[in-house]
Amino acid sequence: MITCFIVDDETGSIERLEKILTNFPEIKILGKEMIPELAVQEIVRQRPDIVFSDVEMPRMSGLDLVHEVRSRNCHPVFIFTTGFNQYAIKAIKDAVFDYLLKPIDIDDLKEAIERYKINRESLHGHPSGKESITSAKPVLSDREKEVLRLLIQGKNSKQIASALFISKTTVDTHRRNILEKTGAHNSSELIAIALEKGLV
Repeated sequence: MITCFIVDDETGSIERLEKILTNFPEIKILGKEMIPELAVQEIVRQRPDIVFSDVEMPRMSGLDLVHEVRSRNCHPVFIFTTGFNQYAIKAIKDAVFDYLLKPIDIDDLKEAIERYKINRESLHGHPSGKESITSAKPVLSDREKEVLRLLIQGKNSKQIASALFISKTTVDTHRRNILEKTGAHNSSELIAIALEKGLV
């Protein structure tokens, strides 16, 4: 069983995520909260495995929430759920496990949960929840592998978006996730790592 907690200042967003999570029998929702300050207290008290949190909320952002919870010696895995893509790089730097854009795609959520299950033991053994992502052979989702294959072929984000029938914004998010998981700093380094580790 994987326990989780949902933080979002919009009732509709909480309800939609709750509905999607019903597709995952291994997930148990411990609670939900619209007020970030109260969410911190409940997360620290209940200590869920995963916290799904919006980023842009009144008085306390999702990034502030992460810092506040960790400052209280509580280290769940954080997955951001938001419609604001500009937070992706900052989220990665703050060691957020994953970043899902609204409206949340069930396949993207499934990939995030599967990756969490694969890395669960080492994730909870490290305060940032990031240790296993860059160790050994990175675990890429099927979509990330598709993006990586096209990158290796020399395609840019616009061309990849057209080939996969997704938005350029989504492609850019996948590229950032791939860079973070592999520890690469640029596309050239990424391609070298991908070929070395046989990621595609």
